[in-house]
Amino acid sequence: MSEPFYVTTPIYYVNDKPHLGHVYTTMIADVVARYHRLRGDDVFFLTGVDEHAAKVADKAAENNLSPQQWADRNAAAFREVFEKLEMTNDDFVRTSEDRHKQKVTEYVAALLKSGDVYQGEYEGWYDAGQEEYVPENKAKASEYKSEVNGKPLVRKSEKNYFFKLEKYRDQVIRAIEGGEMVVKPDARRNEIINRLAEAKDVPISRSGSGGWGIPMPNDPKQTIYVWIDALFNYLSYIDTPERKPYWQSGATHFIAKDILWFHASIWPAMLMALRKCPGYEWVNLPRMIYSHSYWVSETGQKMSKSLGNFLDPQAIDNYVKEFGLDALRYFLATRGPLGTTDSAFSPDLFAEVYNSDLANTFGNSCSRVTNMIGKYFEGKVPESPGDNWMPGKSQRFSDVLRAYGNLYKEDNASLNLSSSAHRGLEIVRLVDSTIDIEAPFKLAKEPANLPRVGNILCNCLESLRIASILLWPFIPDACELFWERIGCDYAAQMKASDGKGKLDEWVKWGQLKPGQRVETGTALFPRYQVK
Repeated sequence: MSEPFYVTTPIYYVNDKPHLGHVYTTMIADVVARYHRLRGDDVFFLTGVDEHAAKVADKAAENNLSPQQWADRNAAAFREVFEKLEMTNDDFVRTSEDRHKQKVTEYVAALLKSGDVYQGEYEGWYDAGQEEYVPENKAKASEYKSEVNGKPLVRKSEKNYFFKLEKYRDQVIRAIEGGEMVVKPDARRNEIINRLAEAKDVPISRSGSGGWGIPMPNDPKQTIYVWIDALFNYLSYIDTPERKPYWQSGATHFIAKDILWFHASIWPAMLMALRKCPGYEWVNLPRMIYSHSYWVSETGQKMSKSLGNFLDPQAIDNYVKEFGLDALRYFLATRGPLGTTDSAFSPDLFAEVYNSDLANTFGNSCSRVTNMIGKYFEGKVPESPGDNWMPGKSQRFSDVLRAYGNLYKEDNASLNLSSSAHRGLEIVRLVDSTIDIEAPFKLAKEPANLPRVGNILCNCLESLRIASILLWPFIPDACELFWERIGCDYAAQMKASDGKGKLDEWVKWGQLKPGQRVETGTALFPRYQVK
């Protein structure tokens, strides 16, 4: 039965062009969205840009443009990159859009009316690069420098509106500890619980924005703090009668580790406060907040715009031209920093993974099997007695692949994407092992052996068919081309059903029919020669 599934990325600052970090978070959200569509779920995938930051206005001024002109330019750059990379997001956030600003104004007005937002005075440390207020103990521990870019923190004092985070902190802790809102990985969960224990009320507005941002509902001299404005995007773009079921099913938020505090403390606390307001009783907490680590350079330094060592759109485009889009998707999803440790982006490792997993394993195995069927059986699925025992083992292919399919679902449920992808590759390696042991290319030299050769190749092709379904969220273009070559119309079926697949039905053993046309073609992943 189809279930609503809502997945988001953070919205990205438009003070500059997109880079690898933005692409990575969006790519893993896309892989997860595709998996749920493959399952048959009703998916809503949201990404977009955060435009009301002070540093966006500063960057615009440096370029002699208005903040809106600068935002328009870079929002278009993000759209272009995501479209070129075939992201399947269902909507694209722009916080300067009226549909967002109107909703944020309504939410903050409701919190003002309830008393959970009040006027006060803030004095403390501010990280201008992150646009984040930093507690005294954290500022002191970092020697009053930004933990992200190393620049000195700024001492600020101003009148602001505050949100009563302290009032809700224990409820948020209970929600995390009780599983109502899951925070992953576990180390991030522990980190946020420890920090929440000392949480105080937080400012949610600022002064002196120059008109760039959303005004406080009752005080146009104050602008809603950019992070509060940004967090509400997850709700503002889903707050319509037809989209509310996605929110009520529980959102899955993918974020980087530097913005965990906002997402796992302030955000759920504001939702708890909002759902007490008339008309917002339907608002619940996110299902999961997944906080991944950073991509770093080979020297171990974080990749970022401020440090000038990031992969920009041109560099990313060069990788796609050299290796193909599927290769980029596969590398980011399986070798990325989804856990608590950072991952180094290395050109040598990229080429190594491409050759070992894609060219030499999946691509090569597909070519071997389809070429032999073309050579020995005129490009048609041969007759087979249905004997699918694995060579040298007391197990059937059908049973082993069913077990892999179950593990694949468990991996995806826990967002272990690397393991999920490798379930498909493990099946491919079974195919390669079978060919090495049975040597159908040798057996075929004797016409009397052709029935046995046909049975071997049927088992291999059926295994590759199932492997390709498991691998589709990671390398969709190659899998769809393979499906087309072996006469399976899964891509057309998904397109005809609003993107919904039939994973459980499609991975059942024995769906290739004798006589079904099998085409050969160029290698799905040509081997890369290091230059």
